[in-house]
Amino acid sequence: MTDKDPLITLLIVDDHPVVRDGLRGMFESAPGFRVLGEAADGVAAVDLAERLDPDVVLMDLRMPGGGGVDAITEMTRRGARAKVLVLTTYDTDSDTLPAIEAGATGYLLKDAPREELFTAVRAAAEGRTVLSPAVASRLVTAVRTPSASAGVALSAREREVLALVAKGTANREIARVLFISEATVKTHLTHVYGKLGVNDRAAAVAVAYDRGILG
Repeated sequence: MTDKDPLITLLIVDDHPVVRDGLRGMFESAPGFRVLGEAADGVAAVDLAERLDPDVVLMDLRMPGGGGVDAITEMTRRGARAKVLVLTTYDTDSDTLPAIEAGATGYLLKDAPREELFTAVRAAAEGRTVLSPAVASRLVTAVRTPSASAGVALSAREREVLALVAKGTANREIARVLFISEATVKTHLTHVYGKLGVNDRAAAVAVAYDRGILG
């Protein structure tokens, strides 16, 4: 880093204190970075991102109390300036695609080397997409075969959520009926959309009826 290079500010989001401590120590020991805060779940992350206005949010995905995909979606909805770089142990389609679709700038696995992580954060701060090789391969496959998910079966809970959506039930009411959180309902819907190859509730219901999933 030179004197002319801008300082990159960070928000670290992970439900494991040891992981947060490790990342904070790593970035604070390197020139060019400043950690503004930490959050243990997606709900707190949205609030801190709005108050602290970091350049980059390092976001875990699966966290009790509020997942990363919902947090990214809400930050995007609020027009947050921060770029989101997902840092997780998961590289399955059900994790990567919703995160990217929600507005994440990049996606790295936690086993990424230290320098690769630094480079990724710098790139994210500049608005450039950064993907681990495994994730990039999955995304390329998804783009080349957009209908490949058509044969992926919905889980029993996903079908329950979709059946209630078909009846015009709101997310809050679905959560009450199924005894799950509203954030979990949104996560199930995100997975349903991905499996059916659609982008909204109406299209999901239409495709589900067409394929005999409903009725």
